[in-house]
Amino acid sequence: MILQTLDQIWTNLLAFSATFVTPDWGQLIGLLPILLLIFVVGPILTILVLAWGHYAFHRPRAKRVFAPSRRAAPLDADGRPVFPSGEPHSPSEGVIYEAGAVRSATGEDLVVGCPKCGLVRSVVFDTCGNCGLSFTLKPTTRSLRAAAPPPGGAAAA
Repeated sequence: MILQTLDQIWTNLLAFSATFVTPDWGQLIGLLPILLLIFVVGPILTILVLAWGHYAFHRPRAKRVFAPSRRAAPLDADGRPVFPSGEPHSPSEGVIYEAGAVRSATGEDLVVGCPKCGLVRSVVFDTCGNCGLSFTLKPTTRSLRAAAPPPGGAAAA
């Protein structure tokens, strides 16, 4: 009687453990695409995204700075400033200002040369008093310029 009881307990234990030890192969084969996605495709995609992010944050960038809003006028052979027509400038300072500027840094009214007839007039007037050309100097967007020559020097550009 004790042997039968022990044999029955052992049989029940083997039947219970058989559900864990011997799997249902049909279900396990059905899980293969999910396991493949999790353990193969997932790590590959993760590595690709991390490499792309590393490159995006650490790639070499060209140094850029804003172009100056005013610049010194070029000088002619006699050492006098040469001002381009159509750009506001200050003759006493020898500085060319960006379009849309009305006063210099010292508070002086700026002047502009008419592109058609060359008459120099104040920036506040939109129409040339000599030829009647009407043009308004509108502020431009700030442009970017390279902070330094390209790698390899100016000859590479």
